[in-house]
Amino acid sequence: MASVKQFQVTFDCADPERVARFWCEVLGYVVPPPPKGFASWEESDRSLPSERQGSAFACVDPTGVGPRLFFQRVPEGKVVKNRVHLDVRVGTGLVGEERLAALEAERARLEALGAVCVLVQRADGFNESCITMQDIEGNEFCLD
Repeated sequence: MASVKQFQVTFDCADPERVARFWCEVLGYVVPPPPKGFASWEESDRSLPSERQGSAFACVDPTGVGPRLFFQRVPEGKVVKNRVHLDVRVGTGLVGEERLAALEAERARLEALGAVCVLVQRADGFNESCITMQDIEGNEFCLD
């Protein structure tokens, strides 16, 4: 039997620190300590060549359970739908109107952070409600 591997989820983006801090707020993640020998991430960033400054940022689950999220600057903007996206599980175990209310409450919180609602899918007797959203750079994710 194969062993379980650790993984990180990597986002291509224009402003890595801004997007990372957005996802910290969404998921309750934190910015990890700066590299050894540096008092802050800003100090570490200033030690890099100018073309690499601000080119990457990360956030981690403070419990150590969830994957690390890594954000890297790329020159091109987002032009098509994500092939992979995060599902933010806020309605687990809830059904019907109770589930929709939990999703809508999280939607409002995330819109205050700069997220955009794309589509609200109401329960249809087969699937439960979910909400498709975009983060501050247009990357799709779902509240489910």
